[in-house]
Amino acid sequence: MNNFIDFHTHAFPDELAARAMRVLEKEGGIDAHLDGRVSTLLASMDRCGVEKSIVCSIATKPDQYQSIMSWSKKIQSDRILPFPSLHPDDPEFADRIRRIKGEGFKGIKFHPYYQDFVADDERLFPIYENIDAAGLIVLMHTGFDFAFDRERIADPQRILNVVDRFPELKIVTSHLGAWDDWDEVERLLAGKNIYMEISFALDLLTKERAREIILKHPKQRTLFGTDSPWTGQEATLSLFLNLQLGKEIETLVLRDNAERLLSSV
Repeated sequence: MNNFIDFHTHAFPDELAARAMRVLEKEGGIDAHLDGRVSTLLASMDRCGVEKSIVCSIATKPDQYQSIMSWSKKIQSDRILPFPSLHPDDPEFADRIRRIKGEGFKGIKFHPYYQDFVADDERLFPIYENIDAAGLIVLMHTGFDFAFDRERIADPQRILNVVDRFPELKIVTSHLGAWDDWDEVERLLAGKNIYMEISFALDLLTKERAREIILKHPKQRTLFGTDSPWTGQEATLSLFLNLQLGKEIETLVLRDNAERLLSSV
């Protein structure tokens, strides 16, 4: 099988990649599968048939927006689709969102832990409203994060609160709805009109548990993702295919759902 779309990857400018990866590996207590450069990601994509990858950035301070935008424009191609980031405390968020849309990007990445916010905090509502109006996709880190204390700042209930307030917002939850909070995912999110991508979940769930959650969710609302370089694209693909969900669901998850969502922007 070929021509997949990986809806969740990360990379860094070549001159920063080595230092960034060392810091992140130390913070998270994990070893990366790649070195964090775009060229290495492309080589990984070639090996396992990934046609396109969403490359996510995270603005940990408002003043990082411009450098993220400049780099995102530099790496943007038919195969590399950057999702830039803006910080929730950025007073110029409305203009930032307009520029992201105007430059042809499809979405924006948020990470509540690294950006120090609660997903359903009302101070985010004007940002969500502007993103919704622009028709952009929000890729949100959801669930816990192994590099941080286990605070419930992006759990399934908070995501539901956002969806209830902004029902047309194109929000994609990462890590099969919420990392390491999958009982709550099954109870609250599975079956809802919300996107989930599967990165860094199949590595921790049993085959039976992963199948249970995925099959409970609308088959048009699940996306393939790896969180590369933190997991290997080949390994995640193998884990996904091993779920034996059937050709129809595999095709939807590996490409068609992502292609349809991206085309909607």
